Amino acid sequence: MRDRIALGVLTATYPQDLVDKAIESTGKRELRYRLLPARMVVYYVLAMTLFREAGYEEVLRELTEGLLGRARNALQRPSSVAISKARARLGSAPLQALFTAACVPLAQLDTRGAFYRGWRVVSMDGTTLDTADTADNAQTFGRPGSSRGESAFPQLRIVALAESGTKAIFAAAMGAYGTGEPTLARQLVAAIDPGMLILADRGFTAHPLFSAMAGTGAQLCWRAKANAVLPVLERYPDGSFRSELVASPDKRSRKDVLVVRVIEYTIEDPGRPQAESAYRLVTTILDPKLAPAHELAALYSERWEFESALDELKTHQRGPRVVLRSKTSDGVYQEAWGMLCVHYAIRALLCQAAHDSDIDPDRVSFTRTLRAARRSSRRSVGDKVSLAAAILHATQEILEELLPRRRLRANPRVVRRKMTSFAVKRPEHRHWPQPTLPTPAAIGILSPP
Repeated sequence: MRDRIALGVLTATYPQDLVDKAIESTGKRELRYRLLPARMVVYYVLAMTLFREAGYEEVLRELTEGLLGRARNALQRPSSVAISKARARLGSAPLQALFTAACVPLAQLDTRGAFYRGWRVVSMDGTTLDTADTADNAQTFGRPGSSRGESAFPQLRIVALAESGTKAIFAAAMGAYGTGEPTLARQLVAAIDPGMLILADRGFTAHPLFSAMAGTGAQLCWRAKANAVLPVLERYPDGSFRSELVASPDKRSRKDVLVVRVIEYTIEDPGRPQAESAYRLVTTILDPKLAPAHELAALYSERWEFESALDELKTHQRGPRVVLRSKTSDGVYQEAWGMLCVHYAIRALLCQAAHDSDIDPDRVSFTRTLRAARRSSRRSVGDKVSLAAAILHATQEILEELLPRRRLRANPRVVRRKMTSFAVKRPEHRHWPQPTLPTPAAIGILSPP
């Protein structure tokens, strides 16, 4: 019965044999019979990140809802403590291995908006996730500082690569909050191939990382920092110019020089400071005929598709301002890899539906697909026929109403709410004195004679 447990339409992305390979490759296969075997726990972690609002036991009910009649009634219901122990035995390595094995670029050559002049457009950026306020998480991940003191929650930092056309996150690296994004990004070099064009913000444009990713054969188009020294060596007809990045602090030593092309332009935005309106892009595409300056300047805005992917992951899938539930650092990694796996599977379902209907993936609603995926987990998909039927039903549902075509738009970078007037949570608040009931004698109640 436990072998029939699946995750609805998302099982198409993570079939049982692939889950088993991830478990075997990390040495997490159970050595004796257990109520919660490793494969079931992997699916449970994915379900846990799919049903964020549900408690441990309720998540298991959602996962087993598709079992029919006697099978569901005969399945023993583990307690929350048993589930926590099973998660601890599994660890985070199988989820990471599953993500690495299954999550690859989704766009096909005819996918709308996914390629530029034959290059697959990919964006790189980072984000943070709040974790539970425990001693283990605080020691492992650390807390960000602020003008009013230390943050109330430790934070996990993630840097990832995502297709701009499909918003599918296919490579990621995680670490403590104090680990810089360029440091984590070095772990993503192996996921890059020569057919990609990588877009990134100015926080990544340093010579070691830039040259490492350029060495893969992929093309780069990254924004340069305002204080970056980029000499004009040759001016091209399209307004761009040939320049160079020098790795060594002593620019006169001429060591580790990388030839690049620089594109300068300004965005007309009355609400943006003049310094923020000026852009300089550094690209490895040296021939202006292969990628004219005005086209790369327009293409760079595709980097913001990564922000849309983060909105899907952190607002719609996880829930706004929701803290990861795991109390241990390994549990946090496990939960974070599970979140990425589920987001990718939802994106895979969405993109397949868009491809079959020959429409832009941007016109298919992520939230509608997310709801369809949640509902499908309550249906039995224990065999290929029932899984295919569930996928067809979900596809028809998410294509019933398409989003309007994208329009040009701009928004100010401001917060919606002011900061609260309450004090910031500090270490002494984590061990606040707890009230106790008074003894009968303290309130004048005497025991009978």
